[in-house]
Order: sequence, then C-alpha cells, then structure tokens
Amino acid sequence: MRAARLIHLVLLLQNRGSMRAAELAEALEVSERTVARDVLALSEAGVPVYAERGRAGGYRLVGGYRTRLTGLGRNEAEALFLSGVPGALRDMGLADTGSAARLKVTAALLPELRDASHSAAQRFHLDAPGWYQEPETPPLLPALADAVWDDRPVSARYRRGEREVERELEPYGLVLKGGIWYLAARTVTPAAGQYRVYRVDRFTAVEPVPAATDAPGGRFERDPGFDLPGFWAERAAEFARAILRDEVVVRLTEAGARRLPAVVDRAAAQAALDAAGPPDGRTGVTVTLPVESLDVAFTQLLALGPEAEVIAPDGLRERFAEAARAMAERYARHEPQP
Repeated sequence: MRAARLIHLVLLLQNRGSMRAAELAEALEVSERTVARDVLALSEAGVPVYAERGRAGGYRLVGGYRTRLTGLGRNEAEALFLSGVPGALRDMGLADTGSAARLKVTAALLPELRDASHSAAQRFHLDAPGWYQEPETPPLLPALADAVWDDRPVSARYRRGEREVERELEPYGLVLKGGIWYLAARTVTPAAGQYRVYRVDRFTAVEPVPAATDAPGGRFERDPGFDLPGFWAERAAEFARAILRDEVVVRLTEAGARRLPAVVDRAAAQAALDAAGPPDGRTGVTVTLPVESLDVAFTQLLALGPEAEVIAPDGLRERFAEAARAMAERYARHEPQP
C-alpha cells in the first residue's frame, strides 16, 4: 500500500512540477505528516525530492528527474492500453500520435510487461457504431479535433433544419455515441457563455479565429470546472426525457414486463415498472409509460405481441385491435404448400 502511494507521489510531482504539502495530502488521501514521512523515505531511497520553504513553497523533483513506469503491475499495464479507441483516434486524425504514445509507454515498461499492449488488444475491442450502420467519418471532424486539442475558438457554419446558421464556438470536447460524433462547445456568438451540443456531421465549415481573450497563441481560456463526462451524462439524460412527449397505459404479462425494457426506452420502462410494482401471476401489471410518440409506441409495443395490451389512449388501442384482426385473418387463410 505504501509503495503504491510513494509511486503516486513521485508521479504527481513529475506531472505537476511542484505541489504544496496540503495538495499532496488531499490527492493521496493522507495527512500532511504522512506526506513529510513519505518524502523523507523517497529521499533516502535516492529520489531527489526538494522541499521549498515559504508561503509559496512545497515539494518538487530536482534536476528534471523522471521515473520509469516500473510501478505498474501487469493488470495496470494492460488496462492502460485499453484507454484508447483506435477507430476514434483514426477518425480524429490522431492515429499516428496514439501509436507513438503507445510505443513510448511500452518502451518505459519493465521488460516482462512489454507484451501488455498485445495481450490487451487480443482480449478487448470496442466497436462503437451500431449494427446495420455504415460508419462515416464527418469530413470536418479532424479540424474540430485539432481545435479541441489546442483550445482554439472556431467560426463555423452549421445545418439547423433546412437552413444554415453561423456560430463562433469554443470547442471543449468530442463525444462518440452510437457511431455519431458530437461536439460539446461554449458559445461565443450568439448567447455567449452557454454550453451546447452539436452533431459534427452537420457542420459545413470550420475556420479558426483569434481568441477574444489575451491567452497566448490565440487560445481561449478553458473553464477549469468543466467536466466533459458529467456534462454529457446530464445532457443525454435531458435529451432522453425531452423526447418522451406522450404517454400510454399498457397491461403486461410477466413475460411482457420482463421484455419491456428491451423494446422501449430502458430508463422509462424501468421507472414505469418500479412505480407499478411486481406483476401479478394472473392479471399481470398495468404501467403508465412515457413514449416518444404514439406512432413510435405502436411500432415498439407491437414487438411484445400477446404479452402486452394497450389500455389507453383509445386511438392507439384501436390500432392494435385492427392489427390483431388483420393478423388473425391472414393466418386463417393459410393454404398448405404443395
């Protein structure tokens, strides 16, 4: 446990340059006294950690000291090589950069761990696009990836319905969801300061523009509190709730209740089932289910066949009754094949 903490301490100083005792204690989840003891142990082991006195003081490594990745175990090394998605890196124009990074990490590992990249790749592979879809790389994805990587604002044209709009954006991050790329960006014009999500394949032009701030190199000043995974999770949940505009009442058998999350929005189905309680073995369970539209609900619930009965609204119930009558008539006309 302590050995892992000492390695963590060295890597923190190596990556951040200098840190105060309180910062190290918080990052390592120990007391400042423990940090002082750990620094002393590292110094005795030959790691050149220097303590700077004063209000702005702290700890730092002396003379550009760099550690090799000798603290990694096999499971950690293999997990490290799972962090990238080759197809996504290729789409963003970062395939060569990713390959070079993997080679450098491999070279820094202990000899007995250098097969980690191969062993991980032979066990896990992420294929992001869904079935029956030909993945297409949006032509402007590499330009947006460069802007995201360098914190450079862009002037863009974007298709919104039947028209194009112009936007000036600060690109914060890219997300690959179900084979579709999305850009999370903070608006400059119009409505400055808002965080929004854009489909990358709807951009028709992207050009770099000078930043409105005095940041060096024409870069914008990134909000240090922005959390891309948290932002995406929140917006994805908002989107899922927003598209469920209608409501249907359905009586389900036990089998229908088990299958419901597989044919409609999973979160909505689970919430409806939880609210209704467990199904009765004789009468089943009646749920009130939010749906995108009655047309979508008809297509989705039809997959449950006789395991579901629509109770309301009346119009949707009648559509199911008509479908059932048509199906019964079709099967009643069965003619034996010669």
